Amino acid sequence: MTRAAAAPLPQIAPSVAALTAGATARQQVYPADARSGSRFERVLIDAEPHFLKVVSYRTDWIMRVTGDRDQRTFRIWQAGLLHRFPPEIDHTVVAMARDGEGLDAELGILMRDVGDWLVPPGDAPITAETNARFIDHLAALCVAFRGWRDNLGLTTMAERIRFFAPDTIADELAGPAPDIVVQLADQGWARLHELAPELAALVTVVQQHPEALTTALARTPVSFLHGDWKMGNLGEHPDGRTILVDCAYPGSGPPCWDLMWYLALNRARLPVDKAEVIAQFRDALARRGWDTEEWFDRQVLLCQLAMISTFGWEKALGARDTAGIAELEWWQQRAFAAAQELDVATPGWREPR
Repeated sequence: MTRAAAAPLPQIAPSVAALTAGATARQQVYPADARSGSRFERVLIDAEPHFLKVVSYRTDWIMRVTGDRDQRTFRIWQAGLLHRFPPEIDHTVVAMARDGEGLDAELGILMRDVGDWLVPPGDAPITAETNARFIDHLAALCVAFRGWRDNLGLTTMAERIRFFAPDTIADELAGPAPDIVVQLADQGWARLHELAPELAALVTVVQQHPEALTTALARTPVSFLHGDWKMGNLGEHPDGRTILVDCAYPGSGPPCWDLMWYLALNRARLPVDKAEVIAQFRDALARRGWDTEEWFDRQVLLCQLAMISTFGWEKALGARDTAGIAELEWWQQRAFAAAQELDVATPGWREPR
């Protein structure tokens, strides 16, 4: 497997406009899977198709609820982290530029246009081969950054757990035009309290006081987290490399977090059950020399509690048919098991403070 040659240093243009200087064609686009409020354009530069994304804290609700006040994607680009991705993964980024300062700053991200090879939108399952390759390459990324700890001020585990917590999204809901995803999260938390009150109570404790869970996770191995392994960010090159775009929630954390994110957001598209995907990931780590015997099962369980604390609202909204109800129950059972482990490790962590 080969990889296209990467620039030796991250390319940073003097301005967002400079990223597309010399473009001979440009077209504003609205990706089906885009949720943030960012601007997107297809541009032709030197007869090669490119894709431009422009984001700003002021206009991007996802940046606001994730606490990204200083453009973490730009930080990891400056630090050269994307250039350290393993050859199995193509991040597609060509250059970045930032205009302005503070919360009004705009970040431009110029990428090669790989739209023809991205996973098509919809709910159709991907092939078993594609799924296995994605999981294998997720493991490759985790092993490449094994033990990596954040010194750049990136996304914390507490922030991940609280992305959609009621108090996190309160300001968005109070705004003049809250995004539909934020509105759905608000509705979903209410529905979770109706469908699974014990789970809702547990999730509330985790959201309000994530320290017990994040401390327990910090005792397990860490790596670099891309943060958003959903199908809308994934694709396959003809040579077998995985396309992985939109590294919007980067940071250090447990490898199984990205695995659980993959399971939570791609449920309808998985060709095999979740237990098999977890086993595939474990095997892929082991093949690359990462011994999982002492920590993997515990990290999986704790990350399952963390993930339902982030996306319990989505699971509640989806629990309207047999498959959706089974999905919610699967996460609930594992959340309860993880909470029992925390009861032993951190007695009293559920008590009001």
